[in-house]
Amino acid sequence: MKQEMLINVSQPEECRIAIMEDGVLEELYVERTSQDNHVGNIYKGRIVNIEPSIQAAFVDFGVGRNGFLHISDVEPQYYRQGGLDPDKAFEVPEPVAKVAEGAEGDAAARARRRPRLGDRPRVKPPIQDVLRRGDEVLVQVIKEGFGTKGPTLSTYISIPGRYLVLMPPLGRVGISKKIDDEHDRRVLRDIMLDLKPPKGVGFVVRTAGTERTKGEMARDMAYLLRLWKSIVRRMRKYSAPIDIYQESDMIIRTIRDMFTEDVGRILIDEPAAYERAREFLELVMPKYAPRLQLYEGKEPLFHRYGLEEEIGRIHQRKVPLKGGGSIVIDQTEALVAIDVNSGSFRTEKSAEENAYQMNLIAAREIARQLRLRDLGGVIVNDFIDMRKEKYRRGVEKALHDAMKRDRARTKILRTSPFGLIEMTRQRIRPSLRKSIFRDCPTCTGTGMVKTPESMAIEVMRVLQLSAARTDIARLNVTVHDEVATWINNRKRREMAQFEDSVHIQLHVVGRESVSPEHLVWEATDTTGRTVRFP
Repeated sequence: MKQEMLINVSQPEECRIAIMEDGVLEELYVERTSQDNHVGNIYKGRIVNIEPSIQAAFVDFGVGRNGFLHISDVEPQYYRQGGLDPDKAFEVPEPVAKVAEGAEGDAAARARRRPRLGDRPRVKPPIQDVLRRGDEVLVQVIKEGFGTKGPTLSTYISIPGRYLVLMPPLGRVGISKKIDDEHDRRVLRDIMLDLKPPKGVGFVVRTAGTERTKGEMARDMAYLLRLWKSIVRRMRKYSAPIDIYQESDMIIRTIRDMFTEDVGRILIDEPAAYERAREFLELVMPKYAPRLQLYEGKEPLFHRYGLEEEIGRIHQRKVPLKGGGSIVIDQTEALVAIDVNSGSFRTEKSAEENAYQMNLIAAREIARQLRLRDLGGVIVNDFIDMRKEKYRRGVEKALHDAMKRDRARTKILRTSPFGLIEMTRQRIRPSLRKSIFRDCPTCTGTGMVKTPESMAIEVMRVLQLSAARTDIARLNVTVHDEVATWINNRKRREMAQFEDSVHIQLHVVGRESVSPEHLVWEATDTTGRTVRFP
């Protein structure tokens, strides 16, 4: 399996990162400087409002929009009888304070079971008993704001390194659930215990830590502890609201999180970005630094690899599949609906086998499209109906396997009685479509406008309102050219009869440059003075 990471930053307003696998685009990340990018950042914020009805607090953390903090995302260290003491809002628990000072605990103390600061109790106290307006809290953005909703915050701080994730109040060592080999888990746990993490601080070993040496783990741990020390120092020095820690830019972040031994080459088409990436690799993964290359070709990088055409197809509603089938993706406010069509796909076997093979192909493509489009929330997949239970389980397994490489959290349900597979995918940022496109000002995002006939009927309906008015002598109506043509050709007789009966002069003006639903009235009296209408 040959992988390549292509990084396009030739336009300063936008950074695009594509991960190719055997020549096929498997993952795409797009980030623009004009858009808010707060996920992963840590802030010292102030509670500005408590809403007991939804068990949440709203936090001013200095970005212009208040963040949403639910009680389920409040650490136990903030619990106090009768609320949190504002004077102790940032009293760092003793184990964490020692980490910030560089102190190390003894192995015997780590071995003893104690209450873990990172443990989330099953029963949470009411938020009004935990936080009060004016309290200061250390928060991390876990989800960007959507529409009128502000960013989602959490007090469970996590700082990712290359091989480890530092979780200050966790108080123990954990292994990523994605590492399912028991031997690998045991080896990693032994390495972490040998490194003797400072007392009370927590670390989680990432999947990238598999088969790493003790020295590599030690360097990553030392980097994260230095970073946490600077965060605590800044946290104590400044009052809220203030930013405490900013996540790395997308290039460093993607290399840190996505680079594996399978990535044979990283190509960057901008010298300054290349230098930043080179410095990061030489510091964190010097062994792989030679795999980074500066692209100096005259043809744009993404054009050189045929990615522009592929990215263009990402935004299409219909996605063709191998063999003649297709999937249709419709994104709504509440959910994403995906429909699988067999089209001209045929096998030499039965109709049931034909549907099964088509669904297997569709399951793999659905997982790929969800990653590329960064679709989140509730997703309903309408596969081709299959009667046999083993075929249904086979499609479910194919979808599960295809979603394993997705970094977003997903949950997939069993096939419903209607043949639907429902699932959820973690939504962290707006989808790629929302980032690149805006709603059409003509159709307001519906994709449809009224026909000329519908608009003509609406014009005639509004005209009836003027029949009872005695102060109108002339009516001018401005509409789209097609609507004006329809009215003048199909409604001419009715217009003449109307003018004769109510003694009002009608004048229809058509314009090409306006919306198909454009409708503007101008009414005047016998003196030429404008009258309000309708």
